[in-house]
Amino acid sequence: MRAWTRRHSRIVDTLAISPLALLCVSTVEAFSRTSGMMNARHVGVPVLLLLSAALVVPLLWRRNHPREVFAVVSVVSFAQWLLNIAVLPANLAVLVAMYGVAARCTRRWALAAGVVAEGGLLLAMLSWSPDPMRAWPSASVFVVAVWIGGMYANTRRRYVESLVERAERAERERDQQARIAAAAERARIARELHDVVAHNVSVMVVQADGAAYAIDSDPEQARRAMQAISGTGRQALAEMRRLVGVLRQDAGSPAEEYAPQPGVAQLDELVRQVRDSGLPTEFTVSGTPRALPEGEQLAVYRIVQEALTNAIKHGGPGTRARVEMTYGPGLIELRVSDDGRGAAAPRVVGGHGLIGMRERAAMYGGSVEAAPRSGGGFQVVARIPAGMAA
Repeated sequence: MRAWTRRHSRIVDTLAISPLALLCVSTVEAFSRTSGMMNARHVGVPVLLLLSAALVVPLLWRRNHPREVFAVVSVVSFAQWLLNIAVLPANLAVLVAMYGVAARCTRRWALAAGVVAEGGLLLAMLSWSPDPMRAWPSASVFVVAVWIGGMYANTRRRYVESLVERAERAERERDQQARIAAAAERARIARELHDVVAHNVSVMVVQADGAAYAIDSDPEQARRAMQAISGTGRQALAEMRRLVGVLRQDAGSPAEEYAPQPGVAQLDELVRQVRDSGLPTEFTVSGTPRALPEGEQLAVYRIVQEALTNAIKHGGPGTRARVEMTYGPGLIELRVSDDGRGAAAPRVVGGHGLIGMRERAAMYGGSVEAAPRSGGGFQVVARIPAGMAA
């Protein structure tokens, strides 16, 4: 019903004032005969019909133009008083227009409309009532009641609008939070894919170069290099399938089991893989190992993986690397260093390796420092508070 009334507001307004219009038409002849008894100017039925139309017809526009309609009705009523034409049923249009102002305009305009209506009532009582001082207060009660009804409707309308606005704002904020969460998830997956692809592809390139070099002089070494390429490729595919599989999981289908995220326990395998790719790497652990959250273990693994990947790509021939993991009091320190030419290697524009390492460490309140070593080579030092969940 509300939707229909909003779409056909003009029809609703016409139906609302039709009882007043019928009252004016049916009583205009009787008021024409009794106007002389009220010490008012006697006019014919056509004039009264025209005056009634001038008062009632503007009410059709009171919904969209309440102040203008009230002004027109008030001016017509004031002209009626100046011409000494008695009060008609059509003068109830003043109260209808006043209600529209009180229900749809600010309190200042509502108060002004109430004062004008009360002033018009007082003028009418002084002109045509035998005892105006006694009749005016009782008639004012009716005017004030209509005015209060309009103010109540205005307050209720504003309250409903505020509720609707609050609901719309909450819906926009919910959608915005959903977009932010989706963007964060895409960024996380992009970092994971970067780490997986960059490391494994770098290892595969190094192995492929070695196989191409040794295929004639040392076929056995070339065969081992090709096997390492095959194993690295399978591992990369498995990790990428795990990451992309989370996104492609069908709603309502049973959740598939995916391999767990790599952690501290997989560092030995990572170092072994790097050694097989041709980069001699030492791995040492000092201090007392402690249990870490899975997310923090993944951050440690990815930082080491990215640092070794950079050593493979930029270290050059004859490079050796060293990975040191130290469990300190409330802190884990990772130190990945090499003696290659990585410090002098040209920087890749648009690279995300160091940025990704710093973001992973900052997620757990840590930091990453990456700089050339004084004796040659490059070094990455990451310090992460131990056991702090994201």
